[in-house]
Amino acid sequence: MANIKSAKKRVLVTQTKTARNKAIRSRVKTMIKKVDAAIAAGDKAAAQACLTTAISEIDKAATKGVYHKNTASRKVARLTKAVNSIA
Repeated sequence: MANIKSAKKRVLVTQTKTARNKAIRSRVKTMIKKVDAAIAAGDKAAAQACLTTAISEIDKAATKGVYHKNTASRKVARLTKAVNSIA
């Protein structure tokens, strides 16, 4: 454990930020799973609805710095491609 006051503060701040990032990542993963489930079921309308919420969450995560902008863009592109591939 840190002995210096500033180091102790950094530990606390890091824990807070880690918890926040983990929550945001978890939310994004959940939205992606919902889109994948709708794709697996073959329900295009549900997949489209889930896709819009997933894109929104991914963009928020990228804005907050949890995901790099290229990573977010790649995730959105792959999800959109998968939804569009439903007949």
